[in-house]
Amino acid sequence: MIIKRLIHLGLVCVTGLLLACNAKPEFAALPKGANVLVLGDSLSYGTGAAKGEDYVSLLAVNTQWQLINAGVPGNTSADGLQRLPSLLEAYHADESKVDLLIVELGGNDFLRQMPEAETRNNLKAILQQAKANQIQAVLLAIPEFSPIGAAFGSLSDHELYAALAKETGTPLIEDIFSEVLAKNALKSDAIHPNAQGYKKVEESLRKALEKLGFLKKQ
Repeated sequence: MIIKRLIHLGLVCVTGLLLACNAKPEFAALPKGANVLVLGDSLSYGTGAAKGEDYVSLLAVNTQWQLINAGVPGNTSADGLQRLPSLLEAYHADESKVDLLIVELGGNDFLRQMPEAETRNNLKAILQQAKANQIQAVLLAIPEFSPIGAAFGSLSDHELYAALAKETGTPLIEDIFSEVLAKNALKSDAIHPNAQGYKKVEESLRKALEKLGFLKKQ
């Protein structure tokens, strides 16, 4: 009896693994040349590294997508929300219409200790604008501001991202910046990656996009 149960359990586990391996990606892959808008702050701009070493430029090279880097140093979620309409208007024609919006904002809100509800509402409004324009969006989680955590190499994503992603049905990409900014060897200063750090961000982001299905596996 025990042997039969063990065999049954083994078959269940194998079946589960096979189903997981054959599971279809959640989203359709974007073709080469697709227009991807990155709405962010200095982390997307590439502060701390030379031109072309930011994760947006690296992602463009490795995906052959048309990446639009709308990262502005110092921007808060409110700034991003204010800029988004004009960006979408600039890329509204069929040949330049945005196919995917990557949202990387919130870090400056945390640094300035802005009300969490305000940050959440701004990010939610950004995602709603994307949906209203029939643009798929992806949310990048940013670590909670913690000087002690940064000093001791232990950072974690702010909890508002998981809650917001669940509420809005937006795919969330987690732990990328938390892992990079927790390692001194990957940072140019306390809050920005260096060239090696941005390379790691791009690699992790690309793998996450592949897992979601937006990018075909290379």
